[in-house]
Amino acid sequence: MNLASALCVVSLLAASPAFGADWPQWRGPNRNGISSEKISAHWPAEGPKVLWRASVGTGFSSISVSEGRAYTMGNAHERETIWCFDASTGKELWKHTYPSQLGPVYNEGGPVSTPTVASNRVFTISKWGDVFCLDAAKGAVIWEHDLRRDGVVSNRWGFAGAPLLWHKLVILNAGAAGCALERDTGRLAWLNGTKPTGYASPTLYHSDGKECVLIFAAKHLVAVEPQTGHELWRFPWETGWDTNNPDPLVHRDRIFISSFSHGCALLAVHNGRPQAVYDKKTLYNHLSPGILLGEYLYAFNGEATKQTDFRCLHLPTGQVKWTRKDPAFGSLICAGGKLLVLSEKGELLLGDPSLAGFHPLARAQVLGGLCWTPPALANGLLYIRNSKGDLVCLDLRSKP
Repeated sequence: MNLASALCVVSLLAASPAFGADWPQWRGPNRNGISSEKISAHWPAEGPKVLWRASVGTGFSSISVSEGRAYTMGNAHERETIWCFDASTGKELWKHTYPSQLGPVYNEGGPVSTPTVASNRVFTISKWGDVFCLDAAKGAVIWEHDLRRDGVVSNRWGFAGAPLLWHKLVILNAGAAGCALERDTGRLAWLNGTKPTGYASPTLYHSDGKECVLIFAAKHLVAVEPQTGHELWRFPWETGWDTNNPDPLVHRDRIFISSFSHGCALLAVHNGRPQAVYDKKTLYNHLSPGILLGEYLYAFNGEATKQTDFRCLHLPTGQVKWTRKDPAFGSLICAGGKLLVLSEKGELLLGDPSLAGFHPLARAQVLGGLCWTPPALANGLLYIRNSKGDLVCLDLRSKP
């Protein structure tokens, strides 16, 4: 599918603005950062209307929205909290707090993983391995599981991958090549080693007609059977400080991976073995995976706080279509065929995805502090936060 076809599909899906959509997990309904919602492209000079604000504590956890409730995580006074707010008003509905070290290492610290919501339950993993299943409406603990008791050693920056729900399992990027807990009980279903892993979220992938899960481990991309955790294959990918952060991106039957110190690669799997279609230096992705529309990837390039830029990459060939220094670093999602970019300095930009470059249709400073966390969009409302825990809900509902 080319860019024009991809945008046509997104536009058709967004043709009925009266119907919103929840954002119940990391990177939205399909874990790809894309929403079919139509949003307003017309903002006043000061930016979209602020509906509510909250303070949730230090961290980089994104926001999940389901059935009128918004969830995120933060740390204050060496205690981690799972928050639940009314998604429209910001009223605190409940919170669950437990001891957890802040763990600042070259950043402010705090939880990094994003809650996953399904079937009136919220699934979370803390910075150091506390896994919770909570009642989504009331916050009551249904079960909890401490991965440290299984011998699992956390990463240097703590666990960051969001829980992936697969049938009756909760699959986590924890342990050397992932693990899974029973969804109803929290009991350990399988565990692939106890050493530290990477930071990306588990990603579903179909290979040879079978469903598998991609685990971006410390030094490899690993494919496993979701039911048993049985390893199918692995591809070596070593990075500085074992920071495999961005999620693998699936394009048709191929897999794209990138890191800030290694570059990028496109993989093809033949007869159960991964092979590199290319291994290039055209994208050094550090944090947010970017947005893949058709054959084109829009993402930030370079190590955070250093030389960075915003660019468009032709995924099948790895060729760069354009680069831009404004904004130079941040994260983005796609809504109704438009790119919504949040710079690391808290500026929000909206523009059309284009092979000719990114030209903002609207932009405004909406938040201060360090903004590395990707936004979340649900029912016309945009949720953004910074590392110190300032959470803002903006009204982007499309006007008739």
